[in-house]
Amino acid sequence: MSSETIVTPGRRLGLVEEHDAGPGTYVRGGMIYSSILGTKRITAPETSEKPVIQVDRKSPLAIPTIGSEVLCRVIRMNPRAATVAIMMVGSTPCQEDFAGTIRHQDIRSTEKDLVQMVNSFRPGDVVRAEVISLGDQRSYFLATTKNEHGVVFAQSTAGNTMIPVSWEEMQDPKTKAVEKRKCAKVF
Repeated sequence: MSSETIVTPGRRLGLVEEHDAGPGTYVRGGMIYSSILGTKRITAPETSEKPVIQVDRKSPLAIPTIGSEVLCRVIRMNPRAATVAIMMVGSTPCQEDFAGTIRHQDIRSTEKDLVQMVNSFRPGDVVRAEVISLGDQRSYFLATTKNEHGVVFAQSTAGNTMIPVSWEEMQDPKTKAVEKRKCAKVF
């Protein structure tokens, strides 16, 4: 018996009482989480009494090219650019994260001089973007100038998952706090 789905790092996979943790996972607070981007696999027990949950990186090779749509996580920011880790190219997970940069001038297509990085992204945000250049030797250059590009997942300062309320604001549904973000248009 085996079931497979694609998971991202930090994704909750199951309970320790029901499964054993395998490669590509970690245990915290009685829950099993994914530690890598890959394919979740539940295998029948061989030596233990419980099925084993593991995450494999056996996915097709994904390399960003110019024009590719990517999902990335914001790692760090400065007033001029956000450094990101590219996790997916299209719908294919990357075997290892690629470095990317979203420059200040590549966030919006209009009013570029009014853009502030702190009002567009925060570290930890998951962003949908387009590869516009192979960049320098260290990273790809990405843009979020299209309406469908921007933040797709963010957590508030209270740690709750936020929902978009406009193209430039997200709200914490529990505390009702509003934070500025460059939101992606919902499909």
